[in-house]
Amino acid sequence: MADPLLNFFTLMENQVGVIVRGCLFADPGAGRTRFDRLFLIGRSSVPLCVDALKAAVAEAKRGKDTQRYREAVECLRIAAPSEPLATLDQAWLEAQEMANHMETTRLLTELKGYKNNLIKESIRMGNEDLGKHLESIGDLNAASETYAKMRPDVSTTKQLVDVGKHLVRVSIQRREWGMVSAHLSKLGAAHRGEEEKAVQSYLEVAQGIALLGQEKYKEAALSFLAVDSGVSGSSYNELASQSDVAVYGGLLALASMDRDELQTCVLDNTRFRALLEHAPHIRRAVAQFVAGRYSACIATLESYRPDYLLDLYLQKHVGNIYSQIRSKCITQYLIPFSCVSLDTMSKAFGGAEQPIEDLLADMIRSGALAARIDTIDKLVTTRSANPRAQMQDSVLQAAENYEKQALDRLRRMGLAAADLELKGSKKLGPHGFASQSDLLMEETLS
Repeated sequence: MADPLLNFFTLMENQVGVIVRGCLFADPGAGRTRFDRLFLIGRSSVPLCVDALKAAVAEAKRGKDTQRYREAVECLRIAAPSEPLATLDQAWLEAQEMANHMETTRLLTELKGYKNNLIKESIRMGNEDLGKHLESIGDLNAASETYAKMRPDVSTTKQLVDVGKHLVRVSIQRREWGMVSAHLSKLGAAHRGEEEKAVQSYLEVAQGIALLGQEKYKEAALSFLAVDSGVSGSSYNELASQSDVAVYGGLLALASMDRDELQTCVLDNTRFRALLEHAPHIRRAVAQFVAGRYSACIATLESYRPDYLLDLYLQKHVGNIYSQIRSKCITQYLIPFSCVSLDTMSKAFGGAEQPIEDLLADMIRSGALAARIDTIDKLVTTRSANPRAQMQDSVLQAAENYEKQALDRLRRMGLAAADLELKGSKKLGPHGFASQSDLLMEETLS
């Protein structure tokens, strides 16, 4: 029998190789996210550790952040001490640190001159150049403060949006999800005209990433699903690719929406449908869930789990998202049956990380599933609702409400017959009008 660990690593290498090749040949203008993805793969994937870290070292040397270069080299030294890139290039480090210091001094001097001349546009551009430089060398705290100083000097909506983008990008790198939402809320109205859709798509992607970081899965799904597929991915490529947006939107929708919402918001969403072409397996998984093929949906998602475990934003949430999707599938699967064997449930929904018995027990304990587990006969028995009891409860509740309303009307009629004044305003209904009982009483008195 083949070694399951070897099979897992082989599957991981085949699946994750696509991610590494995508990072290696990504657009260099994508920003610091490219290094982050490579470094994450290097620290998380055993079969691709060396290749990813070598690419991360090369990417760091193309930039100005010396601290990132040190971290990448240190990780590569631990993983593969014999690699030539595992040794620090002291000459490059010293030269780059000197160049960074000189550039910082030059930009600060220019900005001071602009402030002395009191030219708002020059001050804004000086702060922007300094902020970009500080961000490129890894001083994110100073970069965020510098970008924030641009706000008093902006004069157009485009400049306001640019400031917001800078602050959002830095906050995402610092994983300050609350600050991302705060900066997005300050942007207000976006560009009007041709650039409006591009700006709106950028805001939706950034908001979705922030909500995902805060584990607000449904709100994040709605943000990703609102991204316009007609907008070029280059408008938000520094945050995520079009394939990433499709994966995030589809996965989070599966974890947080019911069948009708999935059909309406995902499959029938004309704006998002084109993005799903970049992730056909997500569209297939959503369609399988809507069609009631729950075990096929789980199998499709499990085959791509290694990819998501190496994703920059999904990695920490994969277990929780998959658990919610599996729980939904199990709940929907059991609705037509009164009794299902544990072997059948294990074949359909069992996972390596948690046996089906433990998963069902957790769902029952949390109240997500109304069922019982028969460990002797290996059966799962669902608790079917009693329609007679539900009808009786609803009738009793309606009778109690009617009795209460009748007593209120009689009491008011008695007060009116005794010539007692009723002080206070009439109780208003949910839409700001007098309640039906008050109107009926007035008709009776008249």
